Amino acid sequence: MKIIAVIPARYASTRFPAKLMQDLGDKTVILRTYEAAMETKLFDDVFVVTDSDLIYNEIVSNGGKAIMSIKEHESGSDRIAEAVENMDVDIVINVQGDEPFINKKPLEQVIEIFRNDADKKVDLASLMFEIKDKSEIENPNSVKVIVDQQGFALYFSRSVIPYPREENVGVRYMKHIGIYAFRKEALMDFYRLPMLSLEASEKLEQLRYLEYGKRIRMVETDHGSIGIDTLEDLQKARKLL
Repeated sequence: MKIIAVIPARYASTRFPAKLMQDLGDKTVILRTYEAAMETKLFDDVFVVTDSDLIYNEIVSNGGKAIMSIKEHESGSDRIAEAVENMDVDIVINVQGDEPFINKKPLEQVIEIFRNDADKKVDLASLMFEIKDKSEIENPNSVKVIVDQQGFALYFSRSVIPYPREENVGVRYMKHIGIYAFRKEALMDFYRLPMLSLEASEKLEQLRYLEYGKRIRMVETDHGSIGIDTLEDLQKARKLL
């Protein structure tokens, strides 16, 4: 089973433009993310795929592998799908370009889902962890997920799901971590299918998979992600580093 990691790296960002080229301990955010993915030694190859000459040159000039997108893309999945369309791979891991503190264990967890899926019932695997802070549960930038008894995703939302009409029934609130592992076939199906209303409304690409009947197996982890979405996040990351 050939497994690669692809890091979609869009230069523009609504909340924090050019965030991937910001300095983080004498290296850019995107270079640190690429190097962290390489250092896990979990992948047969690692690529950055980007719409930016600046990001492309940043990776290549530091000895990495980068691919320039040919088309404009609405989502990271679309960008990755274009890049891997003609590659001979089985599993593609989407590593977020704004998460330079990659932890190896959760990546191993999503890869293991496919190693144990002989019947190919899983189209995608992704990560979630429990959140308890009310402000984070209510934050629309914190994407929540609910799952069935087998751990397959039922829905993702920026809203509070489930809604706590009854508060003492043992509900756990799970935050989605945006690391995905795709079967290549599922990724290419996504690429060829149009966006539908749920994805358009919530601006969450994972909803396209659910709307077309793909099965997303969620894995609970203890390792929360440290993403850089705002200048405040970058300042926190610098302190952590």
